[in-house]
Amino acid sequence: MFFVVAVNESFNDYEIAFYQDLASYGKDWNRQIKRLPLVLQSKCKNLKNQNMAKVLILEQSKSMRNILRERLEFEGFATTVAEKGDVSQSVCERRGYDAILAGGDYECVSQLGVPFIIVTNSGSIDGAVMAVKSGAEDYLTAPVDMNRLLGSLRRIVNRDRDQPEEPTAVASRPRRKTQCGSEPIVGSSQAITQVRDLIDKVAKSDARVLIMGENGTGKELVARWLHDKSNRAAGPFVEVNCAAIPSELIESELFGHERGAFTSAIKQRKGKFEQANGGTLFMDEIGDMSLSAQAKVLRALQESKISRVGSDKDVVVDVRVVAATNKDIKAEIAKGNFREDLYHRLSVIVIKVPPLRERAGDISELVHHFISKIAHEHNIGVKSVDNQAMAALSAMPWSGNIRELRNVVERLMILSGESITLQDVEMYCS
Repeated sequence: MFFVVAVNESFNDYEIAFYQDLASYGKDWNRQIKRLPLVLQSKCKNLKNQNMAKVLILEQSKSMRNILRERLEFEGFATTVAEKGDVSQSVCERRGYDAILAGGDYECVSQLGVPFIIVTNSGSIDGAVMAVKSGAEDYLTAPVDMNRLLGSLRRIVNRDRDQPEEPTAVASRPRRKTQCGSEPIVGSSQAITQVRDLIDKVAKSDARVLIMGENGTGKELVARWLHDKSNRAAGPFVEVNCAAIPSELIESELFGHERGAFTSAIKQRKGKFEQANGGTLFMDEIGDMSLSAQAKVLRALQESKISRVGSDKDVVVDVRVVAATNKDIKAEIAKGNFREDLYHRLSVIVIKVPPLRERAGDISELVHHFISKIAHEHNIGVKSVDNQAMAALSAMPWSGNIRELRNVVERLMILSGESITLQDVEMYCS
């Protein structure tokens, strides 16, 4: 049975505490929540949504990731997307998945104990046979037959959830589900240690966070850690690059649209706010957003509801917003390019990610981290770095920060000999 035991209502802010008996979950749920205000109804329904089947999409192609994510979320699955190379080495016990979609490289997921489906651009009979022998539930080639994919996923979910569990065996039985966490925040300098400490302090709250830092410093990684360490970790992590979306499309991208709202709107589409319901919305490069879009985002944050383009109905959303920018927002406010009221809404907590030049002591750790990572990705041996080469790397200005450092390490790993020398650095990094 479902009980609302506490309601704390302030201006557009509701907090609830509850208990539930899972045995009577289905029948009593809807009847009980109808007694609550609409905002509370939405929050309670989000709890129910946590029981949605969770699918991890490991795919190198961004376009394929987005296609799979949008279709699965439309069909009622909760999804997490990532490049397979970033996740395969960082599996941990943080968040469980019912199934994994692996983009061709099944070796990184075959040992995780989670049912997986292969989705590849270059299929072959031999490849299909090997995938099945390795434990794949299905083997699909592009263009993906979505009906077949959905059928396979539902078969996996229904099969696993219909299996009765023996209460006496639960504690000793190996966990079927495995969870993937974010890539580590590497470094032991005081500057980056303070960032990690701040993440630990604020992650569990629902406070909005503004991440500030130069391009390439790892703002997205900080956002992912805030999500993974939060109470919303089981919910979706949805990201949107505000600078990459034309101003005339940003409203539709964020808030969705109804069928017929404009010429190309052939069906209803949920925006990023709805996709992130119950989880975290990461708004990257928010300093590049138009003033008109800023006004609509401000309303969404103030009222916890949005309206799709072409609709006169409000949709209640429960989203934690984490924003990031490489701009000096206060300077942009002075220029009239950014709303001061939106800034104050977003900046409950401000995390400043230091540039690499301010944490030069971390470069050695980062270099060795990337060497190990790149060696795995390219299937090549790990290479050592002599002292002179490391000193030269540590003295470079790194205007592109960690992103630039990673690219340089990858270049050196490919072009150098058995080890990375000063000559290699001088030849390939000038």
